[in-house]
Amino acid sequence: MRTSQYLLSTQKETPADAEVISHQLMLRAGMIRKLASGLYIWLPTGLRVLKKVENIVREEMNNAGAIEVSMPVVQPADLWQESGRWEQYGPELLRFVDRGDRPFVLGPTHEEVITDLIRNELNSYKQLPLNFFQIQTKFRDEVRPRFGVMRSREFLMKDAYSFHTTQESLQETYDAMYAAYSKIFSRMGLDFRAVQADTGSIGGSASHEFQVLAQSGEDDVIFSDSSDFAANIEFAEAIAPKEPRAAAAQEMTLVDTPNAKTIAELVEQFNLPVEKTVKTLLVKAVEGSAYPLVALLVRGDHELNEVKAEKLPQVASPLTFATEEEIRAIVKAGPGSLGPVNMPVPVVIDRTVAAMSDFAAGANVDGKHYFGINWDRDVATPEVADIRNVVAGDPSPDGQGTLLIKRGIEVGHIFQLGTKYSQALNASVQGEDGRNQVLTMGCYGIGVTRVVAAAIEQNYDDRGIIWPEAIAPFQVAILPMNMHKSYRVQELAEKLYSELRAQGIEVLMDDRKERPGRDVCRYGADRYSAHHRAGRPQPRQRRYRI
Repeated sequence: MRTSQYLLSTQKETPADAEVISHQLMLRAGMIRKLASGLYIWLPTGLRVLKKVENIVREEMNNAGAIEVSMPVVQPADLWQESGRWEQYGPELLRFVDRGDRPFVLGPTHEEVITDLIRNELNSYKQLPLNFFQIQTKFRDEVRPRFGVMRSREFLMKDAYSFHTTQESLQETYDAMYAAYSKIFSRMGLDFRAVQADTGSIGGSASHEFQVLAQSGEDDVIFSDSSDFAANIEFAEAIAPKEPRAAAAQEMTLVDTPNAKTIAELVEQFNLPVEKTVKTLLVKAVEGSAYPLVALLVRGDHELNEVKAEKLPQVASPLTFATEEEIRAIVKAGPGSLGPVNMPVPVVIDRTVAAMSDFAAGANVDGKHYFGINWDRDVATPEVADIRNVVAGDPSPDGQGTLLIKRGIEVGHIFQLGTKYSQALNASVQGEDGRNQVLTMGCYGIGVTRVVAAAIEQNYDDRGIIWPEAIAPFQVAILPMNMHKSYRVQELAEKLYSELRAQGIEVLMDDRKERPGRDVCRYGADRYSAHHRAGRPQPRQRRYRI
């Protein structure tokens, strides 16, 4: 490819709304252009990278025995109503009606569509197992698209769905997909980890995320320093303290705290160790409960894990925090003065809180806290559950070592769905015993566009992107200096260009008549290829110039 016949649309300035380095560099390198919030045009260079990612994904899916199909992005609403996700999915599901007032959605995922296909096409256990995949556009109406293509509204995704008659068969395919994903991200030269994860809105019984490690990542990824344990922070279990609860050493005292409405203010004003404080959060109770709210207590320096909390049987899903008005109507105090003593709604405390003694918490009276609270003396020990995020230094859930935390970008997710969708949509086949058998499903996704951004987040320097060889837009960039002033330079450049192309090597040659080095200085035409140099060596450098 010659730059004189190519759209090499680089930018010197970075738009103010480009927060992360991948977004900035993709704009500067002329890979993408913003059309509207969360919507991007892929320019030729960006599309070359996207296609390379797509091809690697397709090759490994084919190698793993998956079968490629293509399903519509527009889906009839009745399938979503039948599965129950019409109400559950929330505002990210873009809904619309056609000219006949028939409701449809723009598909954020395709569990319903593929299950509908299978229930109409398969009738015997002899046809299984099967694993279908597609690489196709998805749409999620993100409330706040950000980070460029990392969190956009429209994106390219590889989604696969497998169907089985036994859990053993599902596990076999799940393991094959795990191995295929590991090959995919290894081929792309990415530093990644596969971590245990929550199943989220997709549902199911087990899942793993594939996280590319990067400081700009939105997820906290948890590792043991002494074993292979790895998990998403939403999933990682916070182990109960091994030490028994210390005996009470203080009397419970009511203290005026008019200017302490947060844990930080309480600690600062009264010189308390934060480990001796407890914060109380009120959330909506499940519909039909005797009480409208549930109180959740975690240590002052810990954070509530909303995924864990939402799984409590008495807590409404999705998790919804009570408003100040709702809190005052029940407790008669504001959010900054809440605690377990005389709390008029059910209480659930974290395992760490259950091991505390002589701690401080709100008194359920505005401007007052109790100091020196002890369980079973001042208030009965309520229900205990794991409801907090782990922190660095916590013991590893597998009993080996302590936990470390790094940031990660989720680029893939695999799920064991079980019968969630097949049961709802009545997808079954005749089993070996002649009876109808509901199918067991697996689901396997890769964010193809997100992979491009994640790769850049791991591979750049102060001059721009350093492409992993497998996904570089070009394999070689030829930058002949003064090509149009020197016949010899032009002859050598053209010869090299022709020979490389004849060998099937993807080449970008800068043959423009502009001042030499214009784009090399502005962005770097050499940054459109993998970093190999050929030509005359420069003094004391392992770099070459034509």
